[in-house]
Amino acid sequence: MAGVGWLYCIGKINALICVIAAAFFASLSHELEHDLIHKQYFRSNALLHNLMMLTVWLMRPNTVNPWYRRQIHLHHHKTSGTKKDLEERLVGNGIRNPLLRLIVIADGLLGLIIFRKALARDISDFRFFTVFNAGFPLTTGYFIVLYSALLYHGFNLLSGGGYSYPLWLLEYMSWVNLLMVILILPNVVRSISLNLITSSMHYYGGVNNLLEQTHVINHKLALPLQLFCFNFGATHTIHHFVPNQPFYVRQWLSPKILPILKQHGVRFNDFESVKNANHYA
Repeated sequence: MAGVGWLYCIGKINALICVIAAAFFASLSHELEHDLIHKQYFRSNALLHNLMMLTVWLMRPNTVNPWYRRQIHLHHHKTSGTKKDLEERLVGNGIRNPLLRLIVIADGLLGLIIFRKALARDISDFRFFTVFNAGFPLTTGYFIVLYSALLYHGFNLLSGGGYSYPLWLLEYMSWVNLLMVILILPNVVRSISLNLITSSMHYYGGVNNLLEQTHVINHKLALPLQLFCFNFGATHTIHHFVPNQPFYVRQWLSPKILPILKQHGVRFNDFESVKNANHYA
């Protein structure tokens, strides 16, 4: 991911290629973090384990830190399909209103602010500032850069671009524009792809057992999204049955495992559930 950013900085690749390639590598870091949460790498070496945790957070600065995410992800395995599943609700699962759902999928901070009261009502140990502070300082910096770009370029668009800016602001925006290409926009693409897939494939309500917690998304129309979340929709259901398994092993086994899941009643491409706020009917 750093190499792609360097190639863009020296003019060897354009912005579009940089964003697409960096988004793909960032999606790998999500799978690595997922495995680290379940202690698949350097379990007995705290230094290397935590260094790897820090590295994957640097690659994905629009997430809470991985040490806090470990707490809510392990909680997700215990509460999947219920109102208490904080991890999935933070990315849009269970939201009926399509506009609000898209806002949460695209902007985790805004979604957290909008649904803070609902989360506090349903989850007894939810604390807004606990989640908010779990992103400091990387997630805080990510949103400062993102909102700076949106405000600056949005104002330029509305004003026709004829406004004269002070030198300090132009210098600041040159760094903002660079970070947008090599880090921010790739993670916008990655997180929207992942959040759309994961919030669609997890059920919310009506779940009675492990077979009903998720459905498999392997429809060909989902392939563009799967590219930026490492085929998450087609393989994550396997993870619910075998959590302690590296993501690449899960990928290798999936062609043989998916037919077995279908044989035992796991649903495939149940997009009707999204219309019903992910309720398992």
